[in-house]
Amino acid sequence: MYKTIDLFAGIGGIRRGFELTNQFETVLAAEIDKYACETYTHLYGDDPYNDVTTDEFKQKVANTDYDVLLGGFPCQAFSIAGKKEGFIDKTRGTLFFDIADILKHTKPKAFLLENVEGLLRHKKGDTFDTILKVLVKELNYTVVGVRENEIAPGGIEFNPRDFLVNSKDFGLPQNRPRVYIIGFNKDRYHSLTETIFMKELPKKRLEEPIYKDLNDLLEFNAEKEYYLASGYLQTLKNHKSRHKDKGNGYGYIVVNEPGIETPVSNALLATGGSGKERNLVYDPQDGIGGSLVKGKQTPLNDEGIRMMTPREWGKLQGFINYAFMKDGVDHFSFPPKLSKAQQYKQFGNSVTIPVIEVLAREIGQTLDALESKLSINSKEEILS
Repeated sequence: MYKTIDLFAGIGGIRRGFELTNQFETVLAAEIDKYACETYTHLYGDDPYNDVTTDEFKQKVANTDYDVLLGGFPCQAFSIAGKKEGFIDKTRGTLFFDIADILKHTKPKAFLLENVEGLLRHKKGDTFDTILKVLVKELNYTVVGVRENEIAPGGIEFNPRDFLVNSKDFGLPQNRPRVYIIGFNKDRYHSLTETIFMKELPKKRLEEPIYKDLNDLLEFNAEKEYYLASGYLQTLKNHKSRHKDKGNGYGYIVVNEPGIETPVSNALLATGGSGKERNLVYDPQDGIGGSLVKGKQTPLNDEGIRMMTPREWGKLQGFINYAFMKDGVDHFSFPPKLSKAQQYKQFGNSVTIPVIEVLAREIGQTLDALESKLSINSKEEILS
């Protein structure tokens, strides 16, 4: 069993994906959002409240016996200036620097880092390029998808698209491309990392899809509170029309409108309302249109258009009806009285668990192979 630390843990989506393989156990976590910590504690029984940026937490990591570092970190700008000590110096003041600092001083066997697709384009690719150079050239990790080439700029070659993995290819109807960076400790495994079979990230889940399409996942005949007020829907239509006249594709989207053969959702978002407006669904039922609902200024629309429910977001991320199933019973729940706004935010902020599960399985198998070869080599050295 490999031991993991769970940084920027949120509500533990990465943790759960690794634990589903039965190859990993979490020994330390870090999260500073109050409500995410409440949900994490509710789900796993561990209080993750720790600040990754503090010396106190870094010392706690240094005192912890662990094998794999896990973390989804915010995308932040790196300094162009700075001392000429190397690439890592450019990352000072960002949360990636704190990850790099922990990797440098604790040297785990492997790591998995997750980020949004925009990381690849951030600062015209300079941010992502710097991250890989830190990991490969300064921390001495073999990173899946990176080829070392001293002739290339910075000594590495890679195709940014090789780091993208999309949730819709892992059994869930959500178009959610995310960046995953996986590395193995070259100081520990030396040339063995050149022969590891994980040469690229898995791009799909081989098992049967969890849902055939979005309509298979949606729970129709939702409560009235999720239907859009007619005035609000008209505002969205006017907004979309204005942008369309300018040649822009902005505006609300009904992701399962009639005529779409195999509907999928757009990526769920943690911030703002657009994560909901770009994922409206068609769910007509009698008695909805014209109804008055407390908190809505106009009657409900008569077109059957509503927001997804938090529960549907939980299914799209693999928390509900998948990751916490045991003996046919779903054991996922939020803490009592957690607001729906927080539920949306926590699911939107998280990872898609079935994606993590597949990546974790590959990491576990690769570590098994590396550790086995390392053990054989050590015995041969003793005997020779």
